[in-house]
Amino acid sequence: MNVLSTGSQALGKTAQPKKRSQWADVWRRLKRNKMAIAGLIIFLLLCTAAITAPLFYNFDTDIVSINIPNRLQPPSAQNWFGTDEMGRDIFARVVWGSRMSLFIGITSAAFALIIGGFFGAIAGYFGKMSDSIIMRVMDIFQAIPGTLLAICIAAALGPSVINLIIALSVSFAPSFARVVRAPILTIREVEYIEAAKAIGAKPRTIIFNHVLPNCLAPIIVHTTLAIAIMILITSGLSFLGLGIQPPMPEWGSLLAGARGHIRDHSYMAFFPGAAIMLTILSLNLLGDGLRDALDPRLK
Repeated sequence: MNVLSTGSQALGKTAQPKKRSQWADVWRRLKRNKMAIAGLIIFLLLCTAAITAPLFYNFDTDIVSINIPNRLQPPSAQNWFGTDEMGRDIFARVVWGSRMSLFIGITSAAFALIIGGFFGAIAGYFGKMSDSIIMRVMDIFQAIPGTLLAICIAAALGPSVINLIIALSVSFAPSFARVVRAPILTIREVEYIEAAKAIGAKPRTIIFNHVLPNCLAPIIVHTTLAIAIMILITSGLSFLGLGIQPPMPEWGSLLAGARGHIRDHSYMAFFPGAAIMLTILSLNLLGDGLRDALDPRLK
């Protein structure tokens, strides 16, 4: 009898299916979306190219060095994207320019998330007067278009990488505050939050350990899409002369340098523009896929 019970218990233990974690389910649903996986692969390839660029190109000799006899050469086996008006390899400059575009986009999104998430969490959790004051201030910032606000801040502070990150972070922090605040208004009323309050947990502990982890789905999706928008605005500001300054390559500044040659040497504008398009497309595809994968109703 003991042998039979022991055997049945062992069989029951082995028959129990292994439970997947929440993130394993998210990854499983994301893999079903072929377009999202394609966007993820493209974005990872761009990030890999940006990180490994110094291994293949020297900044002084390959990126900014002038070679007048080799100027305005069309795409060839030697220069895949051709050369610019200074004889510099456009492929090398596009690859190196991805370092600045991706760095500024990701860093600005991270700071906007930290700033906006902090105020959004305070407004959503505490409510009442703090909610009214914080959100009215955010409304004032959101009354100004984000791109226009970034242009004004960048013009006031002057063109530099740090100032560009500050301009983008301040411009997009209000949108992150609203994204974080909205789910907190619902989560703060559930039972486990009330239980945490009942046992004397501090508000900081409740917000960081219990509230924010349950708001990750909209935050992740919004961050992904915000990176794409910030890269696009970064290129626009550099195109206008308010962002990255020559000779440092950046996709927007490369487009600005190609303006005078676009009629006879269209490749100078095509390849930086294609890099911007691929990056924005990949992040939008990834963001749409994450939105579907993180939606529990689509299990």
